[in-house]
Amino acid sequence: MSERAALLKGIRVWLVFFVVCLVLSGVTAFPLVHELRWTEEVLRSLGAPDHLPGLMEWIERVRDGLDTADTDHPFLLYGTDWLAFAHLVIAVAFLGPYRDPVRNVWVVEFGLIACAGIVPLALICGPIRGIPFWWSVIDMAFGVFGAVPLYVVRKKIKRLEVLAEAAVPAGAAAPAP
Repeated sequence: MSERAALLKGIRVWLVFFVVCLVLSGVTAFPLVHELRWTEEVLRSLGAPDHLPGLMEWIERVRDGLDTADTDHPFLLYGTDWLAFAHLVIAVAFLGPYRDPVRNVWVVEFGLIACAGIVPLALICGPIRGIPFWWSVIDMAFGVFGAVPLYVVRKKIKRLEVLAEAAVPAGAAAPAP
């Protein structure tokens, strides 16, 4: 396998991994009420109230809030439907770099900027909304962990770009990946 083919394969594997994670993150925002009830039941069955009382208090508070919203103001949960939809739409954007990584490196860079933006959002909006700091740290971790595959992909794309430029005689058009 040529270096170009290996880079392209690596780029695509990392992009598929990132897109799958993005889609899962989005899809799980649709059934929040049911997911939180299930999570609370699982945590209780594992003895979490005895070992992690702070976590259980937070889960109960959030579940209570979601139950109230679902019962009395279900339209509020429409916001999380849009959040889920946004994740799915952003995932679709990564088809561009999958098809033509060099030409669409900007999508990967956009993703890196979005991942970086999670940190200040969590640090600013978390306290405003009464989110415990440890939960904001979990949210920030999504940005950090999301940036890892995108960083790897960007490095591979830049290497692929150098290879493509080196393979093209002066004045000729670069081949499509």
